[in-house]
Amino acid sequence: MSQTLLDPPNLQGLDIRSTPREEMNLYPLDTFPYEFPGSEIKINFEMPEYTCICPFSDFPDFATIRIEYVPNQRCIELKSLKLYINSFREVKIFHEHAINVILEDFVKACDPLSVDIEGDFNVRGNIRTTVRANYRKSVPPASARG
Repeated sequence: MSQTLLDPPNLQGLDIRSTPREEMNLYPLDTFPYEFPGSEIKINFEMPEYTCICPFSDFPDFATIRIEYVPNQRCIELKSLKLYINSFREVKIFHEHAINVILEDFVKACDPLSVDIEGDFNVRGNIRTTVRANYRKSVPPASARG
């Protein structure tokens, strides 16, 4: 049987299954209306107590999650963001996937004009990992807007 890019060799022979998305039970992100649409502001969040579980070792991974976004019509409510981030504590997930899940959920919740997310993961085995992802809302050309 040949290997594919999606099925790389697991040379350590470990069970590295991540928690399936539908089983993550992540707390929903709540929003509230942004009263100044068209007035671009940047909002920054820093969450230094993020944890998830490493699919390789079953040990916790620790990180600081940083989010900077420009709201469109809605803003993220802080308590729900805290509960959402804390709900990763029981999730087996790779660093790279965690940041993409957070980005997808954030964009789905508030449809921002832009968002930059960074996961600054603590050193493990002499390696520090930083993962960054971003989103920019597509704006139709002026001629298409009327």
